[in-house]
Order: sequence, then structure tokens, then C-alpha cells
Amino acid sequence: MEHQSKIKFDLHLPLILIHTPYGLKFFDKVSKTKAARFYAKFNTFLMPLITIMALFLIIGSVAALFSSESIREGARGVGPQANLLIPGLNPYLPVWEGWVALVITIIVHEAGHGIIARVYGVKVESTGLVLFLGIPIGAFVNIERDELNRISTKQKSSILTAGPMTNIVLAAISLFVILLITSTLVITKPIDPASYGVVVTNVNQGSLAESIGLAKGTTIQQIQNNQIRNPVELNDNLNANLGKLITLGITNENGEKLTKQATLPPQREPGKGILGVSITPVADPKEVLDRYNSMIFTSPLGLLAPPTFVQGMVPYSDFMADKYTSPIFGSYFTIPASLFFWLWFINFNVAIFNALPIGPLDGGQLYNSLIDKKTQNKKGIIKHASKILTYGMVIVVVLSIALPYILK
Repeated sequence: MEHQSKIKFDLHLPLILIHTPYGLKFFDKVSKTKAARFYAKFNTFLMPLITIMALFLIIGSVAALFSSESIREGARGVGPQANLLIPGLNPYLPVWEGWVALVITIIVHEAGHGIIARVYGVKVESTGLVLFLGIPIGAFVNIERDELNRISTKQKSSILTAGPMTNIVLAAISLFVILLITSTLVITKPIDPASYGVVVTNVNQGSLAESIGLAKGTTIQQIQNNQIRNPVELNDNLNANLGKLITLGITNENGEKLTKQATLPPQREPGKGILGVSITPVADPKEVLDRYNSMIFTSPLGLLAPPTFVQGMVPYSDFMADKYTSPIFGSYFTIPASLFFWLWFINFNVAIFNALPIGPLDGGQLYNSLIDKKTQNKKGIIKHASKILTYGMVIVVVLSIALPYILK
């Protein structure tokens, strides 16, 4: 197969596409290995499994939003941008780890398609990098559509599945690396047996908490002399005192016990907390570490919650990190742990999203080609089955984002 010999640039501002011959040569070289041929056969029938997982998660999300006001309120609190895998826009996705993980994810995804295409002799027109205002944001692999149409359904399935499946593999490897890192951790700050309460992990600007001087790291222990041991008790006590002047018993980061007074609003605004803070229960470092390591084996999907969101449950979060050290990484264990978390998180989400039966996505292309093949001589509504499937799935995705704002 002949390749372009020069690097070419396409300007579609603000996007810059860099066409390079190096990816094509790499695909050709790897596609000739036994591992690539085995992977091509292994991929063939796996798209439905990834799709089922994706449908389970997204339909479960919609069902939860329908049934629970507290979940809808939490979704409104973080905003619709939390559904986007865009560092800097998503409030829980850190900028540098997020960009690195996103670029690697897209490169791996596209490389999966390109390598398996070459295994079956399918021509890859071009490959390269995508830059947004000079910042790398991903990669692309252009496979001729006529080439995909001439091969068998099994071969097409293998090529289209290779992208999401390669992301699943990288996600699993990243999760394993996280386990290796957290397995080295040693506790440096054991919990005080007498401690209790909920810890403030973030204070919103312009909030009631900010106005009375609550700071990040403050532990709320009492409201009106009622002990607060978890977020539910805090929420219940605040709701019971709406419109009243309350006294909060707190402990600051230096261990000093103080009291604060605040007049609560007469009613709770939809989508907003009363105090305007993010909180987490006082956590035992040993329990957090043991639970986290066990979840990697027992319920890995539970580890999709970002450490920036559930700080008291993740040993390498900003809130918990100073309670551990590593004989290998020292106090810098958070850097590789965080990077591999976002590799796990973004690769998994990109994989399942691309497996959805929506027209342009990998899953949509595969299922639509199968449906169109079966319905090409049909009449009436059956003839449009592939479009109906795409539109139906788009509605489900939109509902998963819009429901918190539709049902208040």
C-alpha cells in the first residue's frame, strides 16, 4: 500500500488537521502481526455486549432521574456541562489530566479502527492529529466508505468494534494500574476515634456558607445542638429549620471548635443547596482505602464517580491524599493515580457512547448496515427502521440530560 510521503495541514479554523504518513505505516506494520489478526477475530461479535452495557447505564440513569427528586436536584446542581468530556468545561474534569487522557483515548480509539481495517486489507485514506487553536485534542482515521461496503458483515463488525473495544482494554489496564498504586499506600493520619461530622470540601461563591465564614476543610458537627454525622442528617436538620436563625457547631482545619450563626432562607431553591457547599462524611483512611481497593474487583463501575465529586471516598482525592504516602511514589502518588483514573473514566465512557445505536457512531453504523440490509426491499415504516432506531436512541440520551430541568 502506498502512503503519502509528506505531512499536510488542513485549516478549518479553529480546527487544524495534520495529515501524517506515520500512522499509516504504523497500521500496516502492526496489522501483519499475529496479535492483530487474533484481535480482529476476537472483536467481531463484541459490539452488542458493549451496547448492552451502554443501554443498561443510560436507561438506568433515566429511570433514576424519573424516580428520585434528590438525584434530579444533584444533576441540576452540577449543570448539564457535567455530561460533556471537555476539560475546563466539565466542572469535575481537571484540565491537564483531562486533556492528556482525552487525547490518548481518541488516538487509541482511532488506531483500533485503522489497524483492524488494514488486517482485512481495507484502505485507510489518511490519518493524523486534530488541533484546536494549536492544542492537540485527538486524532482521526479516514477509511473509505466504499471499502467498508465491499467487505463482509463480520469484517465490518470487527473494524467498527475495534475502536470501542480498544478503549475498553485501555480502561481495564488503567484500572489495574490504579490498584497497583493504591496497594502501595500507607496511612499517615489515622482517624481520631472521637471525630464525627461532615467535612466541607468546597464553598460556592456568593453562598450562605461563604457569608458566615465557612471554609474548605471545616467540619460541621452540630446544628441547633443536634449532632450531624452524615450528609442525610445535615440535610434533614437544614430542611427542618428553613427561615430560622440557626447555630452551627464546627471544627476548623486547625482543630478549633467554633460556633457560627446563620439565617436560613425561607425555602429551598430548586437545584441549589441551602448552605452552598460540597460535603463529605468524616472518613476513616483505612476504611476508604480498603473499600476502594475491594471495589476494583467487586464493583468497578462504582469507581466511575470522579474523585473531584466523591472526595471522601477516593484515597488520591485532594481531600484524602494527605492521609497517605507511598514507599514508591512518596506524596506524589496522586499524580499517576489521577491520570490513570481519567484514562479509565474517559476510555470507558467513550467506548460505551460509541457503541450506542446512533447513526454516525460506531454502533450506529454497524446496526444500521445490518438493518438496512434486511429491510432494503421492504415498504412502509419498516423501510425506515434504522432511522427510527437512531432517533429513538437520541431521545433517550437527550432525556438523560434534560430530565432534571423538565421535572422539578
